Amino acid sequence: MDSLTVLVPVYNEEAVIGEFYRRTVDVCETLEGTRFELLFVDDGSSDRSIELVHDLIQDDPRVSLLRLSRNFGKEAALTAGLDHVDSDAVIIIDADLQDPPELIPDMLKLWRQGYDTVYGQRTERHGESFTKKVTASAFYRLMARVGRFSIPRDTGDFRLLSRRAVNALKSLPESNRFMKGLFSWIGYPQVALKYSRDPRHAGDTKFNYWKLWNFALDGITSFTTLPLKLASYIGVLLAFGSFVYGAYVVVKTLLWGDPVPGYPSLMTVILFIGGIQLMFLGVLGEYLGRMFDETKRRPLYLIQEHVRGRETERKTSVIAAAGESVK
Repeated sequence: MDSLTVLVPVYNEEAVIGEFYRRTVDVCETLEGTRFELLFVDDGSSDRSIELVHDLIQDDPRVSLLRLSRNFGKEAALTAGLDHVDSDAVIIIDADLQDPPELIPDMLKLWRQGYDTVYGQRTERHGESFTKKVTASAFYRLMARVGRFSIPRDTGDFRLLSRRAVNALKSLPESNRFMKGLFSWIGYPQVALKYSRDPRHAGDTKFNYWKLWNFALDGITSFTTLPLKLASYIGVLLAFGSFVYGAYVVVKTLLWGDPVPGYPSLMTVILFIGGIQLMFLGVLGEYLGRMFDETKRRPLYLIQEHVRGRETERKTSVIAAAGESVK
């Protein structure tokens, strides 16, 4: 019998947990030859999400909870969940019901055909603003052009991963994790499952445009050095252009003189070059900041509580203070 874990990252989703559980269990109970569990990974929720998951655990031993010590971000929550599953296949799905659990049987069917990754590819994105649709489309197309490998367009975290794919992801040590890129980076046979994405069932999205901008920066800097190369190319072009323009000024002054001071054009050139330099100093800072995070080797997450069904195992963080470790 195959085993399946439905991995559900949760952050302040009290409005949808009950309906998500009902729909997902209804689907999973129809799966023949498959033993399933639901693993909720709480990423520092401040509402009643944890309480609701505990109530589910009391009624259903197939439900588990992995509670992080604070909000580490969705990428860390996904990593924590993948580190703690031991099933034959894992399906990652958000609790907001934008990604329909009813597609789980189709994903399993494709997995049994030999695919290690079955990713949901959105044909429509209902309930999302025009701005978000346009920026998301632009980001995926940008990554397709500048990345060293192909990241499928219009895909999120909704996907099935085989045991082999999960083990490959667990072997990747980096701290700055752009999971959509890592899912593609590992390779192995992958296939798209097209679907129409629904609006949120209830509650509000946890992503704003500032978070999405930083998310895009993580994706670009994690999988391409093109911004650094671009800085070099523009620097060479500016240096060459400055040399040609300087030669022109010298020749013109020697032949015809130059009674006009040229203050406006001089300031324009200085401000332009200064702006370019500051912009690419920022690019260098982004890469250096990520290198700094990697060298510290801090854990990606800390676990406050791990509950499996009715059996509770509490795991406290290891805190280093004055040379002592307290567990």
